[in-house]
Amino acid sequence: MLRVAVIGVGSMGKQHTRVYTEIPGVELVAVADPDEGRTAEVVRRYKVKAYADYQAMLRHERPDAVSIAAPTYLHCQIALDVIAEGIHLLIEKPLASTPEEALEIIRAADEKGVKLTVGHIERFNPAVRELKRRLDAGELGRVFLLHARRLGPFPERIQDMGVVIDLASHDLDVMYYLLGVEVERVYAETMRQIHTRYEDLLTGLLRFRNGVIGVLDVNRLTPTKIRELAVTGERGMFVVNYLTQDLYFYENHYASSGWEALGIFKGVGEGNVVRLRVEKEEPLRAELRAFVEAIVQNAPPPVSGEGGLRAVILAQKLVESGRTGAVVVVNNRPGEGARV
Repeated sequence: MLRVAVIGVGSMGKQHTRVYTEIPGVELVAVADPDEGRTAEVVRRYKVKAYADYQAMLRHERPDAVSIAAPTYLHCQIALDVIAEGIHLLIEKPLASTPEEALEIIRAADEKGVKLTVGHIERFNPAVRELKRRLDAGELGRVFLLHARRLGPFPERIQDMGVVIDLASHDLDVMYYLLGVEVERVYAETMRQIHTRYEDLLTGLLRFRNGVIGVLDVNRLTPTKIRELAVTGERGMFVVNYLTQDLYFYENHYASSGWEALGIFKGVGEGNVVRLRVEKEEPLRAELRAFVEAIVQNAPPPVSGEGGLRAVILAQKLVESGRTGAVVVVNNRPGEGARV
């Protein structure tokens, strides 16, 4: 049995505790959180030990692996303490508050030889995985545009970050996952309307090195929850609904004009719309199962630390662009980047 623990049992951490108890070959041995109300609920439901101090939990329980679902500003110190004990770890996204902290975590894990994975859960959405399979098979032809919409009401539980690092990081990671191409420059407009410290609206543009454009439409000001990604290319458009795990294909019907003078031109026309078959599964279950399998089989982690670092760097550049009004060139290393 792989012995696992969860550090931080707030909204997301509770889901980790639940899923771990449902994965064969895994034993949830303990949780840690300074909030006794949270841990009491977990203890009552799953009959595991609870600690107010995660370091005491690490020393006494010696788990093989942990999930870190604490607030982002605590990720770096907790991760370094976990790594120092030689324990494999999954860190809920974002990997860290800054690229510098993210890089420190990655280097420590490499030196200690422990598995580090980042909880970019949207990679494990079955509709996203099916979309990647079809893109890799060339079903869309050349890709032109990725347009992400991640909208919803303001959640009071998120107080330590804005929408760029908290929400847009999902889409930044998914876009890289689908394309496998780095971003060369970004531009963003941000706005703060409700949050007292951070932005709660982002409109962002990404230019990938292969010429593909990415559009980010993200906010916490919309009264209904929308989670969608559209990928437009030569042969039409794929649309993912993250919430329902549905994948649609809108066919591009090429039709030449009947006018002889315009017969040499081909336009874009509306073709068939197909709802594609997707085997649905809870993304968190797929993510944690992949994490466990990487440890047991000594395989690469499902989402590497470098993948988590990339998302943090891009988020930082978008925040910088929103603050300065400048286009920012991305070099994918902490502290690097130039305004244009």
